[in-house]
This record gives sequence, structure tokens and C-alpha cells, in this order.
Amino acid sequence: MRIALTTSVMQQGRSGVGQYVLSLVRALLPAATTHEFTLFVLEKDIPLLDFAAGSMRIESVSERVRPPINDILWHQAVLPGRVRRIGAEVLHVPSYRRMLFRRPCALVSTIHDLAPFHLPGKYDPARMFYGRVVARRLALRQDEIIAVSRTTARDVETLFHVPPGRLTVVQNGLDHGLFHPGSQSGARAAVCLAKGIAGPFFLYVARLEHPAKNHAGLIEAFNRFKASTGSDWSLVLAGGDWHGCATIRRLAGASPFCRDIKFVGFVPPRDLPDWYRAANVFVFPSLYEGFGMPPVEAMACGCPVLSAASGALADTTGGAAGLLEPLDPEQIRGQLARAATEPGWLLQLRKAGLERAKAFDWRATSEATLAVYERAAAAQRHRMEGTDTGVAPSVKISSRPTR
Repeated sequence: MRIALTTSVMQQGRSGVGQYVLSLVRALLPAATTHEFTLFVLEKDIPLLDFAAGSMRIESVSERVRPPINDILWHQAVLPGRVRRIGAEVLHVPSYRRMLFRRPCALVSTIHDLAPFHLPGKYDPARMFYGRVVARRLALRQDEIIAVSRTTARDVETLFHVPPGRLTVVQNGLDHGLFHPGSQSGARAAVCLAKGIAGPFFLYVARLEHPAKNHAGLIEAFNRFKASTGSDWSLVLAGGDWHGCATIRRLAGASPFCRDIKFVGFVPPRDLPDWYRAANVFVFPSLYEGFGMPPVEAMACGCPVLSAASGALADTTGGAAGLLEPLDPEQIRGQLARAATEPGWLLQLRKAGLERAKAFDWRATSEATLAVYERAAAAQRHRMEGTDTGVAPSVKISSRPTR
């Protein structure tokens, strides 16, 4: 097959979608010996994909396209022509925000979540309208849609009205060569000393996005935890600034325990494992996730996890995490206190997390994704020949189940 993949939603690798794109391309490299891949890449992102240059064709895209509105227009008006010129049989758009209306070839899209339907204040009005109205119509034009979790698949079917036979659940993978247990003392020396972090700490890895990632609720719970226990534990917030970051920083600055709340900024993927190994407990109180990769990464590194069960998180963590009620700061406070005083419980969570992390693998994800490409190409051929046989009766599960 001749397969094209557009990567302009990578945000220079500083988001979950960006890491999905980079990891999927890396996992698809072995398939480049039998299939022809073309990647459409923004000029400044090309170095991020240098690892694929010898096996996949890189098509440069002007930086003028990077702003979201320009990117949307480029996908609709320019990309179809470029895809036709290279003779691609399948185009994979790894985000619902850039799905194509025109069909230059078979169309595949990955939908990570439908957060605009669950978090009314997540985006500005224009982006909310696009996610709720425009994207719904575009989804119906796709030959195949990949949903990264069962929760997202249910949303796509019920909210976008996509026929279930065009939906396949392919969960995200995990790079076990990168995320694995290691020395806590070595990890602390590698990442904590330079940041002035000493003693036990809770770690939260998420972009500083308010209100969606619920840093506000976590900071309130941490304040209560510190006031009620007098503990020396710190709270470390790792993630780049995003929408609403000023509110998060203001709340942290106003905390009576602000000295124990540390912002360490965006953490490059190569450094993430050491942060997970260095932490005593990983917390993930997000209000909604279509998958939720950080808890799995933390589990794989041997860090006990406390997580909300909102959205797909219950499926993702698979019962291996302590439960956080994201809208209840007092409940979160209680879980923080328990984690700080019950080492036996943390040991149980660590063991359960290590076992749970084994269910995620990028090789399985890439194989399932290739199968989706093949079905999409077949659907395109049937359509061109006038022999479309319709859709299957139920959502397909093409990767390991999430529970």
C-alpha cells in the first residue's frame, strides 16, 4: 500500500497527540519494507522525524500552515491535491480536528476524545463549535475511524453517529524500552537535584490547562493535606503552559504551602521515565480523558498511581490505581494522606501497575493500525467499483482489550 500520514497536529511533540504521532510512526517503521509511507511534516517539525527519514518519504509543509485556522484550510484545500499527486491509497489524519471532507483516497482518522461534549469550558467558542458541529459532519466522510479507547468509540458512535462498522478501537501503545523500573536514587540525581526538589513528592504530568486537567482541585486538596498532616511532601507539576495556565500559577502562588508546589515545565520524553521513577506517587486527577497515557507510563516505571476514573481512565488504569474523585478535594486529600502513611498500600499499587502496563505495546498498536489501513483501502476500491457491501454490525476491537 501507499500510505500518507499528516503530522501537523504534533505541536512539536508537546502534547499527547504529538507523542501518539511520533510513537506510531516509529512503530510503523518495520512495515516500511513492504509499504510505501509518506509523511506530511511542518518544516520545524522535520527534525523530530529524522528517525524515519531513511525509511519513509518526508514531504515538507510550510510553517505558514502551523496556525490552527491555516492548518484546517490547508488540509481541506491543499492536502487532497498533494495526496493525489503521490498516488496514496490511504491517508491517515491522526486528529478529528483535521479530518478531510474531500476524498483523494481512502480516509482514516484517529479520534482521541470528544472532550468538547464533556467539558463545556475546555476551548473557546469557535473551537467548541468546530468540535461539536463541523467535526461531526467530517467524521461521516471517513472510511475508517480509530478510537483510542472503548469510551471514545462509544462517544463517536453516539455523538457523531458514525456507523459502528467504521469504528475500530486501537489503544495506545507503550515503549517498554523507555518506560521501565529503575533506581529511584539515580533518577532523583538525574532530574530532581537541578530543580531543588528533595524529600518525598507527588507528581502530576499534564500540560497546564485549566480547568480540564484539574490542577485547581489538586492544589486545593494538597493544601488540605499539608494543613491536616504537617507532612514534608511536595507537589511537582510537570507540563508546559496551555490555556488557563495563569489561573493555575495564581492558585499555586496563593497557597500557604507555595514553597512545596514546584513547576518544572515541559519535560522532554527522554526525561519522563526518570521523573516517574523519582516520584513517590503519581497523581492524575483530570476531569476527562479519552485515554490517559501518563498513568500507564508511571505504572510501567514502578510508580504507584492515584487516578480519576473519568472518561476512559477507568478502562486505561484497569483497577491498578487508587481512585481519585476529581470534583471532591476532600476525597483527594484523604487519598494523598493515605499514600503518605501506608507504604503497604503503595507497594500493592506498584505491583498492580507493573502488571497492568504489560497490556500496552506499540507493536500491537501498529499492527492493528495497518489492518485498519487495509480495510479502508478495500472500502475505497469497493466504492470505486460500485460494490460497497455496507458496514459491519458492531465496533471492531483490533488491539488488546483495555480490561
